[in-house]
Formats: sequence, structure tokens, C-alpha cells
Amino acid sequence: MHGIGQSKTSRRQLILDWSRAIRRGIDSLPNAAACATSLEVPHWTALLAKGTDHLGAEDNLFGESAPMEPAEEEFLAEVVADLVRPEDVAFAESQPVATLGPPKMWSPRLTRLAMAYDRRFPGGGAQFLVERMREVRYYLTKPDLAAKVRAFVRDEFNLGTTVVIGHSLGSVIAYDLLRHREVGATGTPGPAVHTLVTCGSPLGIPAVRRLMGITDATPLQLDSHIRWVNVFDPDDFITGGAGLSAIASGLTEAQVDNGIGDPHAALRYLRTAPVARAVVGGRQ
Repeated sequence: MHGIGQSKTSRRQLILDWSRAIRRGIDSLPNAAACATSLEVPHWTALLAKGTDHLGAEDNLFGESAPMEPAEEEFLAEVVADLVRPEDVAFAESQPVATLGPPKMWSPRLTRLAMAYDRRFPGGGAQFLVERMREVRYYLTKPDLAAKVRAFVRDEFNLGTTVVIGHSLGSVIAYDLLRHREVGATGTPGPAVHTLVTCGSPLGIPAVRRLMGITDATPLQLDSHIRWVNVFDPDDFITGGAGLSAIASGLTEAQVDNGIGDPHAALRYLRTAPVARAVVGGRQ
């Protein structure tokens, strides 16, 4: 289940790229030759634009030039506050706004918060985080759209679907499908899902969980028959550099190093050994 930033690709290309990445990870495991897998990647991003296979540049709802609603800014402020330290905020507040780098269309408040984030996580990821979190919020605050996305994805499941992989916002969609028992429910006809793999998930950010109706004191959990494996890179901007083990029940977690450049990239996660083991290992 793909995540954010996939508006300019296609279902066919996603399947090709994801299959190659997963195969690369599987091939690195012992006895890999005996492992056979099939993959479907529903291209749900197409639902964000009417009558198109993908979003064009003029349809980018989340880019730096797209106007930002006050409610979006409040959410983004919550996200950053969840991820930075008080000293990062104090440092940013002491700096002239003119010295900061994010887009000029952002308010001074958001600009300073972006500065605090970049101080906490050096590397200039604030603009990336803001754009991606705007898309996360868009999905979570549009119930009709979210229902269409889940239905679109659910239609791609078949009786042989046993492992669900969700990257980034795709991990939120996958978790939603499973926690609401829209797929994989015990004793009901449908896919025999027994494993969820989440990669680069924003579920660790309290502001995201609040929009899902999950309080800070409520642990994330799935039905006991579903094994949950979470994979994260501590340099991944979208995870805030942390996993989910502190807030999820019965979770198996693995930390990986996706290298420099884009540690949040789906293909980098998909080719790792923890993802490969979850795919071929079933409930082992």
C-alpha cells in the first residue's frame, strides 16, 4: 500500500518498482530461491484528482505554493511540537524570520516551527515534512474520501492476500482497514491476512493519531491473529526518528539504515531484510 508523494507515477510502475525492491530483499535471505510471491499495489492517489491517472503539477494540493488553511497550520504546529524539544523552539523564536529558509508563503509562526524542526533533525527536512503531513491530514479529515480510498484498496485484496505492506500514509490506511476489521477479520470470508508490515509510518506522531480518534493514552493494537512488523529508519523525517514499540501492543520492530539522500523512500525500506523476512516468513 503506497504512501504520500506517488501522484506522478502509475499502478503499473509501482508494482514493477516495488516487486524489484522486495525481490532484492528476499534474494538476500537464505533459501531465497524457494520463495515465490505476487504483489498488487493499488494506486489510490488517483482518487485525489478527477478524471486523471495521476496528479499534474497544477493539481498539487500540498506543494509550497498551495494556500494553507488555518486548521492545517494548527495541525502542522501540533506535529512539530510532538517532534521537537523546548530548546529547539526557543532557538527558533530568537531568530529573525528573514534568516529562515522555508517558503515565504508560510506564516512566521510556521516558519519558526520549521526552523525548530530542522534544528532537532538537521538535514533540511522541514519542508518535506510539511508537504507530506498536509497530505496525511487531507486524508484523515475527508471521511468520504478516506472511505473511497479504503474501498478502492480493499477491492485489490483477494483470497490469497496474506501479507499487507503499508509505507508512509499507506501504513495509516492499512492500519485503518485492519483495526476496523474491513479486511482480515477472524471468522469472516475474505483475505486470509496474517501479517501487517508498516514502513516509515507517521503513526508514531500523536497529532496524527488524534486525527484518527486515538487518544494519547490508547495503544495501537490489532486482532491477536495478525502479526505486526514495523520497520523504521531513525533518520526518517516522517517517523520523527522513532518506531512504534512504545505505543503499540504486540509489535515486532526493526531499525534499518536506508542511507543518505531519502531515508523515507519506499524502495529503500522494501529491499531491507526485516521486510523480506516478514514477507516470506508468515507467522514464523
